[in-house]
Amino acid sequence: MRGLNTALGAAGLAAFLALGEAVPRLGLVKDVYFPPTSRIADAFADELSDGAFWTALGDTLTGWALGLAIAVGAGIAVGVVVSVVPYLREATASTIEFLRPIPSVALIPLAVLLYGTELRSVLLLVVYASFWQMLIQVLYGVQDVDPVAEETARSYGLGTWARVRHVLWPTALPYVMTGVRLAAAVALILAITAELVIGAPGLGARIAVAQTSQAVPELYALIVVTGLLGLLINVGARTVERRALAWHQSVRGEVAV
Repeated sequence: MRGLNTALGAAGLAAFLALGEAVPRLGLVKDVYFPPTSRIADAFADELSDGAFWTALGDTLTGWALGLAIAVGAGIAVGVVVSVVPYLREATASTIEFLRPIPSVALIPLAVLLYGTELRSVLLLVVYASFWQMLIQVLYGVQDVDPVAEETARSYGLGTWARVRHVLWPTALPYVMTGVRLAAAVALILAITAELVIGAPGLGARIAVAQTSQAVPELYALIVVTGLLGLLINVGARTVERRALAWHQSVRGEVAV
């Protein structure tokens, strides 16, 4: 089954690339706006041989990784504290529901005002967007704790942090890993968006330069790079999720299928 899925995926990708080559050459779309796949591939190879490209990629990955790490750590810590401290969940519910829907891009003027085009501007947007993905998943995971297991732990005299470790955390971990996977994707989107709009160093800024200089094949090549980067991050996050949850029924069932 996996071999068939891989073959179908490869066939679909090949058909997409062939379509991208044929459409501009047949005159259906002007190649000034949408160059053939072969020209994009040449521009992609040129990017890979350019040292400035790898520097920009490193800047993007730095902002992504730092922002994701901060968001994951803060989301888990705040989610657990809010859940285990009596009445704190109710006291913070309205604040969370007010702040969570605010688009991160709306904070771009604030980020520029505070930090200009520095890395901290990117981190502000990345952390803000990714934090809510983690926090909400942790809160849902804690709510899913079996009350019987919680009461049993209490009856055996387990303290608060012992219950967090042995009861709450195993139940919430699948939600946490889902939050990490979602936050990883959101962090990449916001990192590139911040670079594109603010001008912070990275792939986004390089895309903006390609746009203003009318380097269309290079523009599409950089867009392909961001897509491949997102794909690799998603695959990596799913791999970590499967390893961390190898004991969980959902992953065991998935592997069995």
